[in-house]
Amino acid sequence: MKKESKKPTFKLWEVIVISIISSLIMSLGTGYIAYRNINNGKQNTSNNKNLQEFVKSYNQILDNYYDNIDEAALVDAAIKGMLNYLGDPYTTYLNESSKSYLTSSLTGTYEGIGVLITKTENDEFEITTVYDDTPAKEAGIMPGDKIIKINDEATDGQTSSSLGALIKESKDSNVKITVKRGEEELTFNVTRKTLYNPAVSSKIIQQNEKNIGYIELTKFSDTAYEQFNKELQKLEASKIDSLIIDVRNNTGGYLNEATKIAELFIEKGKTIYSLENKTKTEVTKDETEEHRTYKVAILMNESSASASEVLASALKYSYNATLVGTKSYGKGKVQQTSNLSDGSMIKYTTARWLTPEGNCIDGIGLTPDIENSLPEATEENQVVEDTQLNAATQFLSN
Repeated sequence: MKKESKKPTFKLWEVIVISIISSLIMSLGTGYIAYRNINNGKQNTSNNKNLQEFVKSYNQILDNYYDNIDEAALVDAAIKGMLNYLGDPYTTYLNESSKSYLTSSLTGTYEGIGVLITKTENDEFEITTVYDDTPAKEAGIMPGDKIIKINDEATDGQTSSSLGALIKESKDSNVKITVKRGEEELTFNVTRKTLYNPAVSSKIIQQNEKNIGYIELTKFSDTAYEQFNKELQKLEASKIDSLIIDVRNNTGGYLNEATKIAELFIEKGKTIYSLENKTKTEVTKDETEEHRTYKVAILMNESSASASEVLASALKYSYNATLVGTKSYGKGKVQQTSNLSDGSMIKYTTARWLTPEGNCIDGIGLTPDIENSLPEATEENQVVEDTQLNAATQFLSN
């Protein structure tokens, strides 16, 4: 928060406290958060003795404490103290860096060329993945290419982050990429554009003369539904008989994205989830005409949390999907966020979410219908058989 040149009076900080409280209530959601406001009440500072005591104490400290005070830090400490008092692990204060990481991790698009770059042990920047339908793919860049120049600037001494910045922050949309492919040096002129931050991948598994669709969903970003629906349509165009949705290690994201994905399968009028706050319980039901009828299995593990569990429970109880793997994490609470004026953020719990059967899984998790644990690797770099995927495939192919 911006530091004032003069000590604030009582009335000034009444206004600031009102702003903080109002910001808490009117905040927009990010992360795994309800996409609508739940609590619309607000406190009137002039009639609230507790807030008056807070402001009085604040002014007393500013006026009488013997040493210099960082006013912004003092207010931050007060906010952290309020959040810590609640004793809720999902209610927390995020500094500007933590906030940036949270929001960027759930951003569904970015400006780039569509590659994944890894710095090797030899300090070379190797392209490990070239995504489909991207400028890099169209230009002819291939996995295994080593990037040696960006816009004629050598990559020596760069980090993966600074290299990505050179591509994303190029003065115009055209980026000159020079790579080493074997002993050959190649240069590509690639046009940067807005791309999906990959959250979904798909394939078809053939077993017992059945085409089983497979979609891996790694996060519920703000384009997760768009990406999922696109891959689902591709799979269905190939005449799949059933579908596996893999949310293993997916720790969550935006609730409305999970809701829209569930609506692709569930019949209109059936329950997706409920939200229970201090005053009421609101039921969210499918309001769309779209639905499917083929068999669905959902792969999950102990790191499947939050929006992953919402989707899994919705499809289990309102679509009769089969859960395969190990018990999920068990995050049954819903958060909202509020941006503060200094660039930081608070994230706080506003409700519990309930399965279509009315149960809260917080601290409990979802139990799989077909329990299967992955074998542990006994050697370094050993490739472990995906027994969970095999179990789901076997179930759907019978």
